[in-house]
Amino acid sequence: MQSNETPQTASLPLTGCRVLERSNTVAAAYAGRMLAALGAQVVMLEPPGGSRLRQAPPMTGDGESALFAYLAVGKRSLAADLASPPGRALLAQQLAQADILIDDTPVRERESLDLAPRDVGRRWPNLVHVSVLPFGAEGPKAEWEGEEVNLLHAGGEGFLLPNGLSHELFPDRPPLKIYGHFGGYQGGAMAAFCALSAWWAVPANGGQYVDVSVQDAVLSVGAFALQRLGDGSLEHRTSRRFRYGGVFEAQDGYIELLTLEDRQWAALVQLLGSPDWAADPGLRDPLERSRRGDEINAHVREWMARHPVDDIVRRAQELGVPAAKYRLPAEVVSGEQEAARGLFAPAELASGLAASILVAPFQFRCTPLPRPGRVPVLDEMAQEVSA
Repeated sequence: MQSNETPQTASLPLTGCRVLERSNTVAAAYAGRMLAALGAQVVMLEPPGGSRLRQAPPMTGDGESALFAYLAVGKRSLAADLASPPGRALLAQQLAQADILIDDTPVRERESLDLAPRDVGRRWPNLVHVSVLPFGAEGPKAEWEGEEVNLLHAGGEGFLLPNGLSHELFPDRPPLKIYGHFGGYQGGAMAAFCALSAWWAVPANGGQYVDVSVQDAVLSVGAFALQRLGDGSLEHRTSRRFRYGGVFEAQDGYIELLTLEDRQWAALVQLLGSPDWAADPGLRDPLERSRRGDEINAHVREWMARHPVDDIVRRAQELGVPAAKYRLPAEVVSGEQEAARGLFAPAELASGLAASILVAPFQFRCTPLPRPGRVPVLDEMAQEVSA
């Protein structure tokens, strides 16, 4: 792989790390995206027509996939038909230069495409090979396909949705899927962590094959629900909520509020204007507050409905009450806090148009992350590789 380091990226944690990504799913592509954000050189090995993610909604006004743009920004693209000898030769060339392979090729296709883990490990013993599949590459479900809605429910999270205010407002609605690709991002984050752990161990142990299941990654999100299940308590969307607090409808929008500590409860009482009902001595006890959560929420809901969101959030922050506004996407992109933190940066789409794209879900205090650059055109590296 040709180096494209700049002075800005030369000191990033993964500077010099080379990643080959073969992805048709959000999980595998997001794993590569996280490694690219950390400074790795990530090359997407796409089929001749491009990854199916290039056609994934939502689309921009000029017909380009916004999802693909986010997942691919900062990477490179190389096309290879692995069903052909030249394509497999190109794969071998790239693997010989790579430190990490991220791969979501179905198990049944791997042998014919020269991607069987045992063969990859034998030919490149220092390579970290990370498999990212809906239900993992081993076991009775290894051959199963799974879309986002399947994985969300297979991981248990769908059983718990909708809950809280959503369930109160719409009690007859069926189980829901979280908007977007929640499961895919969880699986991708797990795959990135596994890739880094295995790569860190290469000097001592050589390369490793890592089998990541997106279902398992989603399951880990419900750790507390699993813990309560072990205690004999089965959580359900009708009962999964904070005893008091949660989502409230204000005069002109929605707010989420949560007070876990006594000092936060005291601040909430002050925010509400120290009403008579809150002076009840029994409410000084956290356990009693939990038992009387519905009563407390009824009072809070009535107060919230009479005040504007921005006024509530501003005053809550002054008092130390954990409260935040539910904002529209446009408000997030143009938000004062987001601008101060540099969460979004301009990027050039494959069509040449400019867009603002999230830099990464993490930051380093002393090492600024690279700003999003370009979304690669399909097979942009063809001339470099053939030269």
